[in-house]
Amino acid sequence: MEQELKDRKIRVLMAKVGLDGHDVGVKVVARGLADAGMEVIYTGLRQTPEAIVSVAIQEDVDAIGISILSGAHMVFFPEVLRLLKEKNADDIGVLGGGVIPVEDMAELKNIGVREIFPAGSSIKSAVDCVKSIYAERQAKLA
Repeated sequence: MEQELKDRKIRVLMAKVGLDGHDVGVKVVARGLADAGMEVIYTGLRQTPEAIVSVAIQEDVDAIGISILSGAHMVFFPEVLRLLKEKNADDIGVLGGGVIPVEDMAELKNIGVREIFPAGSSIKSAVDCVKSIYAERQAKLA
């Protein structure tokens, strides 16, 4: 099993949580990650934290990218992190993007979100962040 994990592509789950129906940004980021050689699973619109965590575990992803524009980030991100911990999967990195106030970004990082990418962030910064998460997970297997 460990060798299998070491020899596979980086896997990322991309999701839109809640009632937010705007998906252009998440699709652009998903395409950028795929173009960087990662395997990307896009869950589509209107996902629940429970569904996101369930799919992330089933698909054995290294990171979860959540795009949110609805303003409910201080509800959804903590719940995703809680569920990952509850299911002993908190080594899966959680990233966020969308419309998130600067003051909330710091709080989200304090509770365990690896990085927040506001509008205008480069795809390269997201790619680099996911690669860093993957490297950390691989180092734990060594």
